[in-house]
Amino acid sequence: MTSIAKSVLSALIIFICQHHLVHAQTLSLKEAEDAALKNYNIIKAKSNYANASQTVIAQTKRDALPNFVVSAQQDYGTINGQNGPLYGFGGFGVASSGLPLPEQNWNAAFGALYLANINWEFFAFGRVKERIKAAESVFERDNMDLLQEQFQHQVKVAAAYLNLLAAQRITRSLQNNLNRADTFRLVVTTRAKNGLIAGVDSSLANAEVSAAKIALLRAQDAEQQKASELAILVGTPDKLDFLLDTLFITKVPAAIGDSFSIRQNHPVLAYYRSRINVSDQQQKYIRTLQYPAFSLFSVYQTRGSGFHSSYATDQTAYDHKYFEGIKPVRSNYLVGVGVTWNLTTLLRIHQQSTSQKFISEALRNEYDQVLQQLTAQQILAEAKLKNAISAYIEAPVQVKAASDAYLQRTALYKNGLTTIVDVTQALYTLNRAETDRDIAYNNVWQALLLKAAAAGDFGLFMNEVGD
Repeated sequence: MTSIAKSVLSALIIFICQHHLVHAQTLSLKEAEDAALKNYNIIKAKSNYANASQTVIAQTKRDALPNFVVSAQQDYGTINGQNGPLYGFGGFGVASSGLPLPEQNWNAAFGALYLANINWEFFAFGRVKERIKAAESVFERDNMDLLQEQFQHQVKVAAAYLNLLAAQRITRSLQNNLNRADTFRLVVTTRAKNGLIAGVDSSLANAEVSAAKIALLRAQDAEQQKASELAILVGTPDKLDFLLDTLFITKVPAAIGDSFSIRQNHPVLAYYRSRINVSDQQQKYIRTLQYPAFSLFSVYQTRGSGFHSSYATDQTAYDHKYFEGIKPVRSNYLVGVGVTWNLTTLLRIHQQSTSQKFISEALRNEYDQVLQQLTAQQILAEAKLKNAISAYIEAPVQVKAASDAYLQRTALYKNGLTTIVDVTQALYTLNRAETDRDIAYNNVWQALLLKAAAAGDFGLFMNEVGD
């Protein structure tokens, strides 16, 4: 019953692997990068932020246009006047104009007011210009934020792709290890049944097969985890079956020995510089607020009233008719130039400008820190690349030696010249060598990716991958 269960489990594992390959989705690294840039919601969000900032520029430019206000009102009420001061605090007050008669009366008629007003702040010591520059710098910052997010996301996708590729190759190696262990078990059980070896060897062989199955299941679990991480970055979390391109990873990149310096237009550095530029532009704009503003204004006004011109002497000289009250009968115009300057603003603006200056210095400190991190990352990438190449060279030698040792131990065991423990040790050594080989090949490309990320040029990596 145990043998039947083990056979069924082996068949199930093989079926799952075949099902995985049949239904897998072929995905090259370039296709993964294109899909990630298109589907990832964080990139979409930052693109919309940049579009919003670009719209603000147009809004800021239009804010510099003159204010042109057209107003019309039609009223019905009394016009009792009174001598005395009045302040329309909060906008609440009635602008009724009439004679201060000796007593209250409730004579009422219709009235109307029509006006057009233009108010233009035509000179404010560059305030509008600096405000537009500040808006443009915000757009530049948001655009640089989008570019650096795209760059970093491309690096993340490439790293996740390589991680999944390594996991798949390790799974394949462990599947081969299981096949070898299962084949060796058949040899052992056959010899044990024929009385050629001790029965305990059969138990040890079964234990080795079980260990190989557990190792394979763990590798498949790790592979699924890496596939999930890649799927999230690509923007397709519901698709976890990927058949990846393994051709490029079997070779050493041609540019492996080239020296890459940190680019001046590194996307991350450009983003941090744009933040400094925003703060500097805002400081310049804040300084303009301490100067006066010169305005040009004009008003044209027409009024209508149901009270006649003789109402001052004859309080019966008014008309209740609506159209008589709203008909324009008197007009006035006014043109002038004004200047406004809040002198206490000088004290406030000085502190605000100083605060913005400190913010600019803080942003420069952050820029310097990022530059130091990229420099350290570049040095680390060079070291990792050197070590990865050394491991890449040694990996085939280790696999060849381990494979020869396994074949030798197996042959000796079949002829009764060695123990099953020696064969098991050789099997373990071969499995470790194949795993080290898969990791070594992958690490070369991981190191190149780290080097490209530090340099700020993702093309250095993708050019080696190809289409």
